[in-house]
Amino acid sequence: MDHVDRIIDQWTRERPDLDAGPMAIIGRLGRLVRAFSREMDATFARHGLNQASFDLLATLRRSGPPYALSPGALMDATMVTSGTVTNRIDRLERAGLVVRKPNPQDGRGFVVSLTPEGFHRIEAAVSDHVETQARLLAPLDTADRTALDALLRKAGTGREEPTKTD
Repeated sequence: MDHVDRIIDQWTRERPDLDAGPMAIIGRLGRLVRAFSREMDATFARHGLNQASFDLLATLRRSGPPYALSPGALMDATMVTSGTVTNRIDRLERAGLVVRKPNPQDGRGFVVSLTPEGFHRIEAAVSDHVETQARLLAPLDTADRTALDALLRKAGTGREEPTKTD
């Protein structure tokens, strides 16, 4: 019996008229997200990053060569406001991990590009991040992971935050 089971037992005793089953699932998901986030934050910190900086650098890296995107594309991909993207770009630029360059498609704008240091930093961080995630999911075998992924996709259908490309 875990912490969530004890909570569900208490609600079942106190309010037998309620189906507390959904509370168990959502409670476990919330606890896992918090626990997993702590582990992933520690991985990011080993590379001098946090979740926000990792997200922006990873977005540039996975975009493929030349590892450059407009602020609008970064905003869409990271699902944050323009002000938040600007702040993240500013911090990463001061750290020497990204640079602003003129946009070759639009002379009035600019693109954000990984610097060589930014590329090397995200390469190492993403490798460690994937290892951390694999370790976190190690109790599940391949069939469990496949089933859980399908169930989470089904539960999330229609609930994801839309992007401009959706």
